[in-house]
Parts: sequence; structure tokens; C-alpha cells
Amino acid sequence: MTDTDDTTTTAAQPDDATLEDRVEAALRSVRDPAADLSVFEAGFVENVEVSEGDVRLEVDLHALDDDTGQGVIDAMLRAVDDVDGVGGVHVERASPSAEGRSSVAAFDHVVAVASAKGGVGKSTVAAHLACAFAAERDVALFDADIHGPNVPALVDAAGPIHATDEGDPMPVRRRGMDVMSVGLMEDGAPLAWRGAMAHDALSDLFENTAWENDDVLVIDLPPGTGDVVLTTLQDVHVDGVVVVTTPFHAAVSDTGRTVELFRDNDVPVLGAVVNMAEYVCDCCGEPNELFDESVDDLDAPVLAELPFTRELQGTPEPGDVPDAVADLGERTLDALDTADEVDVPDDAVDIRDLPPEERKGRVRERFESLDPGERFVLVSDRDPTPVGGFLSRLAGAPREAFDIEVRRATPSDWVLETVKVA
Repeated sequence: MTDTDDTTTTAAQPDDATLEDRVEAALRSVRDPAADLSVFEAGFVENVEVSEGDVRLEVDLHALDDDTGQGVIDAMLRAVDDVDGVGGVHVERASPSAEGRSSVAAFDHVVAVASAKGGVGKSTVAAHLACAFAAERDVALFDADIHGPNVPALVDAAGPIHATDEGDPMPVRRRGMDVMSVGLMEDGAPLAWRGAMAHDALSDLFENTAWENDDVLVIDLPPGTGDVVLTTLQDVHVDGVVVVTTPFHAAVSDTGRTVELFRDNDVPVLGAVVNMAEYVCDCCGEPNELFDESVDDLDAPVLAELPFTRELQGTPEPGDVPDAVADLGERTLDALDTADEVDVPDDAVDIRDLPPEERKGRVRERFESLDPGERFVLVSDRDPTPVGGFLSRLAGAPREAFDIEVRRATPSDWVLETVKVA
């Protein structure tokens, strides 16, 4: 609470309605230093009351750190105090309310960012991706990496965490983007949480965090496939996951197993981000590969190959990210919109809705109608690898004569592709 008093009186004071208009006009000159919005546009002013020259302002500054919030209050006091006819100004901080706020279950879309190993840039990608989404969406960023919560430092978000009247933790606001992390509550102290403790802490944050935004939630998962990852899949309906890897062979191999884990848990894999794909020399401008490996065997579409640059090591701003990250954001949202679709040609044999006794007949009919050299594509709701043996018997050719590719397109859809041999 802050007060200023001005004992100077004026010969003729305007009526309260006119004075209120002038007070509001003065307040609109005060800006949110982070978002460059007026205090009204930023949602800081909850109420303005004017009575006989005294002004009472009710403000909600929970999204700002203490020093920035006090600076905004001081600026508001100066602006109102300079208005002719104001005899005194009183500012009250509004108590945060949970009205209109939502838990994680209310988000329209939930995107997880995962990696098989640490040190591949997963949290960096998660932070940049959330900021890319923020250009067009109301976004929240949840740091579920409870043992190494790096998100606050990556997006320059600082506590303290405030609570609603009901005691629910409220995220920190960063230029309109919600940010929640145990790192905002633990002051950077190392966290040595074991299984049950970690599970309970994470579940509590998923259920009770009073988010303001409810469009897209980006979850930065810890590396690997441990308790925290499984807890997240248990507590949250994840609409899609982005996996992050470097082109190093061990990372690519482990990422393939991570992809399968998510698909086995019915989570669509939106694609992979290949981080540190190359380094462009500052002196000569020539690109150099950091790893002499390939990601061609990774069973997921590549959404982006990000270079090792200083630009991507900087602090991303919500809605203002490097071009490569903006492109990644668009591709990820496109993949999210089509996560349940299978991209196959119109003449593919689709046996997903057929009873078992009809499946072989449909496969035989289509395969026998093809000429040698023509492509055969099958869509199934189970692994179709055994179909290769059936095709070899139909063609009267050994199984080894067929170059058969099987891929899992969604958690519940497989695609088999081959060419009919003579």
C-alpha cells in the first residue's frame, strides 16, 4: 500500500466524473516496461474510484517482480498527482483471484518437448518454441524438469510465485506468456526429490497452477524416460511431442527408442528437432558439420535442423524469435493440426476398419491388380510387418526380393510400403 498527499487546493475543482476521466487519461501515459503497453492494456488497473478529489487505485501487479511493480506504482502516483483537482492518491494492490483461471486440463493444446539425453538443447528448444507460439497464441510454458529447472533463466523469468485467494500458485507473466517452474519457487537450490516426492510435487502443479492463458501449453520434460515423464503422461493429455536430438549417433539411436515410448503411450510424435546441426564460421562464413552422422534412420519427420549460433543462445522474447525458430513454430502447429492423420496416397489399401476375416482378401485383391514395378501401400491399425511374408507368397518370390518399409505414422496407425516384384 502506498499513499501520497497534496495539501494544495485549487480555486475551482471539476466534478468527480470529469476528474475521473482526466485521471484515467493520465494513467494511460504509464507503460508496462516489459510489454510497452499502457497499464490498462496490460491489465494492471483493476478499479479507479474518485470521490471529492481523492483517488483510489486498485492494481494487480502479480505478474511483475517486486522492484518493477513498485516502479509502476511510483509512475502511476506521479501521473495522477499531477492532475489538477486531485487532492490525494491511494494505491492498493488487489489480491489475486482464481476466477476465470484454469488448470492444465483446460488448455486447447498441450505440446511436450522431450529428449533421450541431456545436453542436446531440449530446454532451449522448448523455451524458443513457446516464444514462437506466443506470436499468435496465448501460451504457457511449464518447466517439468524438476531436477534441472532451467526455463526461468532461459526466458529471463523471476519469482516470487504468488498465490490466489484459494492458495493456488500463479505463474509468472513474461510479456503475456505464463511461465511456471519449481525453479521459480526454490531460488535455484538443487532439488534432490525422489520418486514419490517428485510425483506428488509435479501432479500438484499440473492440477492446481492458476494459469491465465489456456490456448497452448508447452511442457519442457526432463531428459530420458523416468518417473517425471511417465507422471506427465499419466496426469496430462499430451496432444503431441517434439523430440530434440543432436546428429550424434548415440543420441539419434536413443531418440528412436524415446519416439517409440511416446507412441506406445498413445502420444503423437509431431517430429524431431535436430539441434546443433552445423556451425557457421564467424570468420569465413562457411558452414561446418559438428557431427559426421545422419538422422535418416530416425522414425519421425524432421521439423527443423537448427545451427549452433549465438542467436539461438540468447534470451528469446515471446512473439519475437529468430527466423529458424519461427519456422519451427509454424511447422509444429501444422503437425499438431494433422497429428491424427495418415499421409498416404489415395490408392493405399486401408484395412483399419475391416474385420480380420476380410483383411487378407483386401490385400490380395489390391496386390494382384498391380503390375510388376508398381508401388503397394498398406495402412493398418497393427504392425503390418508379417504381411511381407504373405506378399512374397502371392508373388511367388522370396521374401528377400521385396524392399519393404514399415513405419508407425501415429500411435495407432502403421504404414507398409513396397514395390511388386516380377
